[in-house]
Amino acid sequence: MSEQLPSGGIELSPGEIEALHTRWSSCWTPHEVARRMAGIGTPWYVAAGWALDLFRGGQARAHGDIEIAVPAASFPAVRRRFPEYVFDAAGSGHIWEDAPPEALAAVHQTWLRDPATGNYLLDVFREPHDGDTWICRRDEAIRLPYRDIVHHTRDGVPYLAPELALLFKAKHLRGKDQADFEATVPHMAPPQRETLAGLLTRVHPGHPWIAEL
Repeated sequence: MSEQLPSGGIELSPGEIEALHTRWSSCWTPHEVARRMAGIGTPWYVAAGWALDLFRGGQARAHGDIEIAVPAASFPAVRRRFPEYVFDAAGSGHIWEDAPPEALAAVHQTWLRDPATGNYLLDVFREPHDGDTWICRRDEAIRLPYRDIVHHTRDGVPYLAPELALLFKAKHLRGKDQADFEATVPHMAPPQRETLAGLLTRVHPGHPWIAEL
């Protein structure tokens, strides 16, 4: 993604960013998203904290929003799935309403908005990829086939492998990220823990989670 932000975005003050949380109060559940995405011809998965809940088989905490990820080139197909809604591009303290192409090139998050209420329902990450190979935004040398990183619940909801979901959470180490780590690691198999430790060593050398794995 380009570091230079395009024109036309709305710059948000810290107070306005905080106020956005109320606009996510009616966001969907993973199962609702899966219902609406059923049959789409592109890999996709639930990401972030919800992905870890799906891996563990139960919700451990409240979630302020829901994120899914898709290959960036497949976003037009996702956009066509929701003709009654609007996608806003978001990033770096800005929002670009109705996601123009230049904003899509600059940031990776797109928020699905209900124009009738102004509420946000879904956050879609547009991820770098090479065909069917997923590329990690934190380190482009980390490349894995989608078939290896997308897991499924028993009823078919796709979610990101826990070792990768925790890798993304490791950067900021907010309270909820630490809570997710502590709740998830006991459920991970030894190879998954080893993979996470290796990824953390590569992307975040010296991270405190490494010693706990």
